[in-house]
Amino acid sequence: MYTNQTMVTEFIFVGFMEHPELWALLFLLFLLIYIVTVSGNIGIIILATLDANLHTPMYFFLSNLSLVDVGYSTTIAPRLLMTFLQKNSTIPFTECTMQFFFFCLFVTVETCLLAVMAYDRFTAICNPLLYFVSMSKKLCLVLVTGAYICGFVNSAAQTLVIFSLSFCSSNVINHFFCDVRPILKLSCSSTEVANTVHFIFGTAIIMTTLLIILISYIYIIFAILRIRSAQGRHKAFSTCASHLTSVTIFYGTIIFMYMRPNSSVSTDEDKIVSVFYTLVIPMLNPLIYSLRNKDVKDAFIRMRGKISLN
Repeated sequence: MYTNQTMVTEFIFVGFMEHPELWALLFLLFLLIYIVTVSGNIGIIILATLDANLHTPMYFFLSNLSLVDVGYSTTIAPRLLMTFLQKNSTIPFTECTMQFFFFCLFVTVETCLLAVMAYDRFTAICNPLLYFVSMSKKLCLVLVTGAYICGFVNSAAQTLVIFSLSFCSSNVINHFFCDVRPILKLSCSSTEVANTVHFIFGTAIIMTTLLIILISYIYIIFAILRIRSAQGRHKAFSTCASHLTSVTIFYGTIIFMYMRPNSSVSTDEDKIVSVFYTLVIPMLNPLIYSLRNKDVKDAFIRMRGKISLN
């Protein structure tokens, strides 16, 4: 098995290399997106760490979401940018394996964290008096640790199965990173087991977390409708608006990408959607949570005031 695997020692990304006239523009665009992503998410982490008013379960989960966004954007963006700079789209087999492993890890953890954050909002709105008792520091750590364990198990299983296949013919990946479908297309051995593992793990994680989110928001909606004042209903819903926006964008693209039949897959369409959920969504999350969140904006103002005084 190992001998067959090493018959291909590197892969070549087609990516966006078919359009050399756009290289400079795409490089600047992706570089800007990456800079905004890293600075925005690190900014959220710093605010949540240094501002005492943000030392709550919600912002603990948000900090981890920001950390994951930095992680999976960094897994993709630097390699993509180097491709434009060096005009060399090859990637060693081992690096491709690691890229896939970490990408799968971070995306799975993000999926689980969005479900955890939905449960957090359910507890805050449906049981506000017991919120800090129910969402204890120990439980928060357990939930976040569970998200990372789930990500590691899913990523390890899929990476092991996919990269144990034989790759002995073409090594050209018609994509800009090592994703499941483009890699499986290159295998010269049966991909039935790999496809099955990918489908079972992917479907189980997406459906389980999506079910948690849906059930949480059903209870949240009923709880909000029981609030008599319009101002109270608006305040309760506003605490969920940012999370609901992130969930809609993230799950919409993930389901579109990975839960379609292979016959409906368009490579060019996949590349565009992949840019959105690998690069754009990690950039949008800190913007969503800062622009629509009074606590984060107030914390930013306080932090800026402290820096000005110093």
